[in-house]
Amino acid sequence: MTRKAAALISGGLDSLLAAKVIQQQGIHVEGINFFTGFCVEGHTHAIRKKDKAKPKRNNALWVAEQLGIKLHIIDIVEGYKDIVINPKHGYGANLNPCLDCKIFMVQKAHEWIQKKGFDFLITGEVIGQRPMSQRKETMPIISDESGADDLLLRPLCAKNLPPTKAEIEGWVNRDELHGLSGRSRKPQMALAKQFGFEDYAQPAGGCCFLTDENYSVKLQDLWANRGEKKYDLDDIMLLKVGRHIRPEKSYKIIIAREEGENRFLSGYKKQFQSIKTISHAGPLALIEGAELNDEQIQLACAIIARFSKGKNEDSIELTFSRAGGEPQTKHVKPLAAHEIPESWYLV
Repeated sequence: MTRKAAALISGGLDSLLAAKVIQQQGIHVEGINFFTGFCVEGHTHAIRKKDKAKPKRNNALWVAEQLGIKLHIIDIVEGYKDIVINPKHGYGANLNPCLDCKIFMVQKAHEWIQKKGFDFLITGEVIGQRPMSQRKETMPIISDESGADDLLLRPLCAKNLPPTKAEIEGWVNRDELHGLSGRSRKPQMALAKQFGFEDYAQPAGGCCFLTDENYSVKLQDLWANRGEKKYDLDDIMLLKVGRHIRPEKSYKIIIAREEGENRFLSGYKKQFQSIKTISHAGPLALIEGAELNDEQIQLACAIIARFSKGKNEDSIELTFSRAGGEPQTKHVKPLAAHEIPESWYLV
């Protein structure tokens, strides 16, 4: 009887290797990738010119292709909100609820294998790799609180942990598993070379925007100025794009930094007030928050004019539009750099 395992596939090297190690033992492996909305790759890489050199690929799908396995992409955006807003185990350095996140994903994967008739779970965790979620003392917490218990196997560091059911029952050979630990990537790179993997995602501080300080500042600002810790998918996406400036508590300006962001933000013009430079090349900007009065419109236009090619002119022409409304022509003198207080900038 061929045993079946589900592997949590993030798209990184560790999950690629963990799945391959188990495949090598004749186990049927399928992948699970959870969509939270906070993933770094793909979205901003596709929009921004500075990321043009980066591969426009979904690394989880790419890993599944290298392994020759089926990948199940599961949307957990709604269920994940409580993990971001109320993490039982707290946040990391920024707004990353890493331990709660891992518990939640393993729990969802455990529910999945029960429904699909799979025997056990695989993750690419390595003891000491992540300061919050991948420590020896947190490994049992993840297994216990997720409900996966001894059905959770970590092939890359299994020899540093008690045997799981897959090992005890002889579904996999423990001697062929690994005992990796620490933050060095050299053992994983050597194992990748052994398996013939050359082109794989390079680690760069994680694949989640919640680990990013600038992103976390913007999300905290969103919560503080709305008076409640809530968000939707559009909020997640807009926090990834543009220069964010908050002149007042009641509204924020999101200013495109390049043509790709101009195009992306233009898709939201029916939902938000917007400002666009006309007489000179410049950015499109969205206004998130309350409807602006005349004085606020003039200030917002003067701020946006500062980021146009006409920033040194005495007057430039822009248009202001209510959400989905007709554009109104405005003429303003661009603000000088020193006239925009540092405290207004969120990035």
